[in-house]
This record gives sequence, structure tokens and C-alpha cells, in this order.
Amino acid sequence: AVVSTQSTGGVVHWAADTWGSVDLPLIGQAFIRPFREHHVDPIAMTKHDLVETNGDNCMAANIVLLPTLACCGVYGEQWVLENYPLLVFVATFSVYVCLTNQIHKWSHMISGLPWWVKLLQDLHIILPRPHHHIHHISPHETYFCITGGWLNYPLEKIQFFQTLENIIEACTGIPPRNDDQKWLKG
Repeated sequence: AVVSTQSTGGVVHWAADTWGSVDLPLIGQAFIRPFREHHVDPIAMTKHDLVETNGDNCMAANIVLLPTLACCGVYGEQWVLENYPLLVFVATFSVYVCLTNQIHKWSHMISGLPWWVKLLQDLHIILPRPHHHIHHISPHETYFCITGGWLNYPLEKIQFFQTLENIIEACTGIPPRNDDQKWLKG
């Protein structure tokens, strides 16, 4: 579940950083713009409260969690027992999805971190600040996994995101990060 959260979060982050426009209906302003603005002012998120930092991710976790809980209620105890490993996976995945932006926020904080957060960062259990800094070097085209960062190096080594970008550009003719600067104007 932890690796799934890492990879899912990395792909979502890469997609929002790389493709689309802030002018897209529904997702442009709500989803793409915050990712792009974050590159301009990465410290701004450290001023967000608990709900602003984590609310969207907690809502996203419900996409998986609520149907799973509904199945538990509908199918009963026997179904729960038979599907226990799946339920543990869904619960763990959901918790990590909920925590992703908080962990990301901590990787931008210069001071005021609780000792246990610093310890988890030092042990690379959650995303350490120096590791995440690599992503914030322009043009922001690497190290997209922001929960623990463990998958960043292997994905970079096999050129995972670069390969996806090449495939998408070959199919659509649209280069990655096509409108990075356009959305800042106006």
C-alpha cells in the first residue's frame, strides 16, 4: 500500500506538473493551478492550516475508502474476513493518501518541525527536505514522489516519466510543460 501510494502520488504529481492548462474546465483551477503555483512559491504551503493542507487528499481517499466500507456493510462479516488483506491495503493506502500533503508540507518547513517528524525525515521514512529540493530545481521535471521519495531514484534511473512524456508527445504532438509560463501572465 505504501509503494502504491508513492507511485500513484508520483504519477498524479507528474501529470499536474506536466500536462494540461489552468484553463481546463473543472480541473484547471482546482487541480493544476496549485501544483504550478507551488513551483513559484514553494513556502506558501507551510502557512496553510490542517484542512487547507490535507482536505483535498482526504476527499480523494474517500473515492477508494467509501465504496470499500459500503461493501463491508452490505456483504457482512464473512466478506470482511475473506477480504481482510484487501481491506488492510485500502485502509493503509487511504491513510497515506491523506498524509501525503502534510508530509510534503513538512519537507518545505525550515523550522518548527516536531522532533519525531525530523526523525522520520532523517530515516527517509517520510520525504526529507534535501531530497524534495531536487524537484524544485527548474524545470521541475524530476522527483515527483512526495510521500517518502523512495521511488524517485529508481523511476529517474529507468527514465519512467521521460518515457511517458515522449510517448504522450509522440501521440499528441504536445510537448510536456507546454504552458508553464503562460499561466503566470494575466
